[in-house]
Amino acid sequence: MSIAISISAVLPRLTQAQAELTRHIDVVNEHGTREQVSIPAERALTVYVDKREIVTLMTLGAHPELLVLGYLRNQRLVEDVSEVESITVDWEAGEDGAGVAAVKTRHGIADIAARTEKRVVTTGCGQGSVFGDLMGEIDNVTLPDARISQARLYGVLNAIRLQESTYKSAGSVHGCALFSGEQMQVFVEDVGRHNAIDTIAGWMWMNGVTANADSIFYTTGRLTSEMVMKSAQMGVAVVVSRSGITQMGYDVATRLQLCAIGRATNKHFLCYTASARLQLDPTLAVGGVQKVNPV
Repeated sequence: MSIAISISAVLPRLTQAQAELTRHIDVVNEHGTREQVSIPAERALTVYVDKREIVTLMTLGAHPELLVLGYLRNQRLVEDVSEVESITVDWEAGEDGAGVAAVKTRHGIADIAARTEKRVVTTGCGQGSVFGDLMGEIDNVTLPDARISQARLYGVLNAIRLQESTYKSAGSVHGCALFSGEQMQVFVEDVGRHNAIDTIAGWMWMNGVTANADSIFYTTGRLTSEMVMKSAQMGVAVVVSRSGITQMGYDVATRLQLCAIGRATNKHFLCYTASARLQLDPTLAVGGVQKVNPV
C-alpha cells in the first residue's frame, strides 16, 4: 500500500529520501547449488534534533522522515506535529555509510538534555531504548470505548494475509498496520517492529488521522510493554499480534484496559486482556487451523 502525504502550512517539510528495500545476494542451498535471493537492506540512520545527536535507528529506509517524526512523537519529545519545522534525510551524510536525519524544530525542545539522559533498555528490534519513565505515562492515557467482533478480527487477519510485503520476498522484517474497521489505512515494514509503529505514528500526524473506536493496530511482532504503550499513545484500544505478549506487555495492557490479542493466524487467536472488548462468535472458528507461532 502506498503512503500518501498531505501537506499544510502547519506541517513540517519532509524530504523524500527513500532507499532500496532489498538487495540481491548469492547463496548456496541445501543441494549445493548457488542461487540468488533477496535480503532486507538494513541501514543506520542517525537522528539529530536541532544539531543535537539523539539516537541511531536501524531501518529499511522506506519512509525515514515519517519514522523520525513518529519516533519523536512516541518518545514524547514533541507534543504536536506543528512543533517540527522540517526533517531532512541524507543517506550519504554520515560516517561509515550511515544516513543522517536532521530535525529542525520551530522553538527548540525544552530540557532536551535532561529528557534524553535517562534511557530504558527494551527488547526492541532496531531501536533498543526509550527515553524517560515508560510507566509514568500510563495514567495520562485515555482509550476510546472500542469493540471488535470475531468476524472483524478475521477480516483483519485476511487482509494481512493478502498484503504484498517485503517479508514475502525477503523475510527478516516486521510489519505493522493500522485499520479502520476492516479497511487497512496504512501498512509499514521495517527491520524492527518499533520502527514500523513509529512510522505509522508519523503518518497519522502528517495526515491528520486520529484513532477512534474503529481503530485496530496489527503487528507481526510480540507485544512488549513499549509496543502496548505506543499503541495506547496513538489512541488505539485494540491491538492484534501474530506473536505473543510479554509479562510487562500484559501488565500494561491490563492497567490500560487495552484489548491485546495474540497468536493470531488463520482462525486461531488468544485474547490476553480486556476480553470485554471482544465480541465472540465461536461458530466462526469451526474448521480453523490452530497454528502457534514462536515468540
